[in-house]
Amino acid sequence: MQMRFTPVYLLLAFQWATPAEAAELPDWSGVWQRFEGNGGIFDPSTVEPRDGRAGSFGVRQFPPLTDAWEAKYVATLELVAKDRVPDPISICGTPAGYPRMLALPDVYEFIVRPETTWIITENGPNILRIYTDGSEHPPEEERWPTYTGSSVGQWDGQVLEFTTISMIGEKQTILDRSGLTLSDQASVATRMFLTDDGLLRAELIIEDPLALRKPWHVTRNFRRLPPGTRAYDYACAENNRNPITSSGQTLTLDTEGKVIDRVVDGEVINNE
Repeated sequence: MQMRFTPVYLLLAFQWATPAEAAELPDWSGVWQRFEGNGGIFDPSTVEPRDGRAGSFGVRQFPPLTDAWEAKYVATLELVAKDRVPDPISICGTPAGYPRMLALPDVYEFIVRPETTWIITENGPNILRIYTDGSEHPPEEERWPTYTGSSVGQWDGQVLEFTTISMIGEKQTILDRSGLTLSDQASVATRMFLTDDGLLRAELIIEDPLALRKPWHVTRNFRRLPPGTRAYDYACAENNRNPITSSGQTLTLDTEGKVIDRVVDGEVINNE
């Protein structure tokens, strides 16, 4: 008879360090909404102009990018000016990933348990799992890039502290519609806690040896909506009737599925 053995690292993962007791955890129940009125910008503190909306001409952020990543960002902003920003979530069903999921429209839920905290966005599909059971990130040979990466952490009193690694990066995710990206070498240290005025605050320190010259500090806030507010699921793909060309142009179709744009990828077409 063939014997099967559980790898040692899996055994260790299930030997939980004492997680916070449920009674000691903060109340993050209910439905929450992005607090900053920043038009979808990921980092409101560096955006110019101050009231700029992500994806609009002349709007950008100023994180501490390396020269190579600044050149990439400038090139993408030129596409934004032509309404050709290559946003992966324009194809419905693609997750926004972390940390962009902290800057989405629609509402949020934060499910707090001693062993795991979930961040769930109504604008989906986006679910971040933060393990606080005493386990660590998988060993390097066991990792592979995913949209939300691997998040592990612990509670420091009423503050949730966690780190996130192994994110896909620029190949399939951006931070907002201005086209700002990070590499797959990025890591994010996050602290989440309730402020005295009732906001749920996320303080991020983002490090990336390829994209950033120094750590990038970003703060996001959420406000709790009135009791009785509910989050509803919806399928973005139900409205996914406008195909996108290889250059990033979103096409317009008539009721029979025929392209009615007069110009496609820079070429005038005959719609008659």
